[in-house]
Amino acid sequence: MKKYSIEKPEETWKQELSEEQYRILREKGTEAPHTGKYNLHFEDGEYSCAACNTTLFDSEAKFESGCGWPSFDRAPEGKIEYVQDKSFGMIRTEILCANCGSHLGHVFDDGPTDTGQRFCVNSASLNFKK
Repeated sequence: MKKYSIEKPEETWKQELSEEQYRILREKGTEAPHTGKYNLHFEDGEYSCAACNTTLFDSEAKFESGCGWPSFDRAPEGKIEYVQDKSFGMIRTEILCANCGSHLGHVFDDGPTDTGQRFCVNSASLNFKK
């Protein structure tokens, strides 16, 4: 099993995160589309992991994808861990915070920008700082 810079017992994560954040970040859940607070949020700033506060995305990378979740076309090198996900009869690439191993969402190769990527992230997995 992979070791992360920040590791905590699950009981500690449960105490530090809201019930929804725990379900998404630690149990690989998903919030309903079009419900997250950062889906249509476009202020200048940085998005960080809600579990460990590691900066994950810059607002310049965010775009409106219409998918119902916050979408980014790139992430800083080394901040995201990529894991093959074969759940629900699909093969996708899950994205995790490389610092604490928390589930963020998935990345797809259908983005409209020159990177061709769409990092589809749960709002509950993120914090925002102007």
